[in-house]
Amino acid sequence: MPRTVRVGIVGTGWVGASVAVSVLHGGLVQELLLHDAREAIAEGEAMDLAHGAAFLPVAAVRSATIADMLDADAIVIAAGRGGRPGESRLALLRDNARVARDIAQRLHGFAGVVVVVTNPVDVLTHVVTTASGLPPARVVGTGTMLDTARLRQMVGRELQIDARSIHAQVVGEHGDSEVVLWSSARAGGVPLRQFPGWTAPAETRIADQVRTAAYEIIKRKGATNHAIGLVTGALLRALLRNENRVLTVSRVQNGVAGCDDVALSLPAVVGANGAAVVIAPEMNDDERARLGRSATVLREALAGVAEGAAE
Repeated sequence: MPRTVRVGIVGTGWVGASVAVSVLHGGLVQELLLHDAREAIAEGEAMDLAHGAAFLPVAAVRSATIADMLDADAIVIAAGRGGRPGESRLALLRDNARVARDIAQRLHGFAGVVVVVTNPVDVLTHVVTTASGLPPARVVGTGTMLDTARLRQMVGRELQIDARSIHAQVVGEHGDSEVVLWSSARAGGVPLRQFPGWTAPAETRIADQVRTAAYEIIKRKGATNHAIGLVTGALLRALLRNENRVLTVSRVQNGVAGCDDVALSLPAVVGANGAAVVIAPEMNDDERARLGRSATVLREALAGVAEGAAE
């Protein structure tokens, strides 16, 4: 008898609901479990999604406790408050760290992969890894997957070619200290800096647009949810189907590219065991230095969380 693939989503606000829709549209699961601190919200979302069964691949959707999710293949943490207009992701830290730590402490014995979506995703990926006791490879943050997707879309628009023909990466923090790896970027297999029509000023302009994209969206509609829902769906597909796909995800790093005991994004091979193999990307000296500064920003933020937890 085929094994039932099961995913739990903790937090069913804007982002959690968009993740749920992406999971169901992708036909990734036979059972989707939803949990929220506001129990009625999770129940309502489960009912609403279940009513669309005629238009989706077959899957059962129901509300659940976190304990009910411990035999799932993956648990997505999308709980916590969203960013406010003009607020940095790191400013969210104290509020959302408490939420993430509480959830993680209830995951002891979980044998699947935890996907962290809540911001600031890098610091919370470290918090969840520590509080859950899970191996670093099995606590995976969405990290700069969305930044990388935004980068490829914007470069493709600049060059008037499909975003899927752009091979470029954002690494480091999912936030203000992120690093665009322009030196290794390619368009259609050609180094981007050799592509006809590409200019240095475009790099500065696009890097700024990628870094501030979420702020611009939040200023207009109050939250970002659709693109991160699609990103999380793609990450779950790589995990659940053991695709061994290289993605820029966040995890606690262990010495790769000079980063140690800090959660940030680097290219990693993502499959059934999580982000087990991390790849040191090609970088020039400036990019390497900026990645080091990004790691320092995140370590300092994590230290602030640890101090707050001890108060």
